[in-house]
Order: sequence, then C-alpha cells, then structure tokens
Amino acid sequence: MIRIKLDVMMAQRKMSLNKLSEIVGITPANLSILKNEKGKAVRFSTLDALCRALECQPGDLLEYVEEEEK
Repeated sequence: MIRIKLDVMMAQRKMSLNKLSEIVGITPANLSILKNEKGKAVRFSTLDALCRALECQPGDLLEYVEEEEK
C-alpha cells in the first residue's frame, strides 16, 4: 500500500492546508483528501506541484507499506 505523508511534510515546513492550496492551485478539499489518505490516485502534475511548493522529493511524500494480512 502506498501512504501519502503530506501531513508530515506540511508540519515540517510549517505550512497550512490553505497556504499550500494557494501555492499549488488545488482546492483545500482536494488537498485534504490527499492529506487524510482518502485519495485513490495522484497525478504527476499534482505531485510535481507539491514537491515544488514543499521543496521536497516525491519519496518524501510517498511511502510503501506492506498491507497486513486479514
């Protein structure tokens, strides 16, 4: 499973959801979906904009975690 660590990077950069939304050009609602790991996909253009705004690499925002067996 791929986890999105947007909340961690935002905290490290001391950036609010609204400020990031303004910089990236994505609605706060859509960023919130990513931040809360409710999204099913991320466009490369969105990932590019997030990395640019947060001054990070894609690997800083994405993490692979093995799913637990049920």
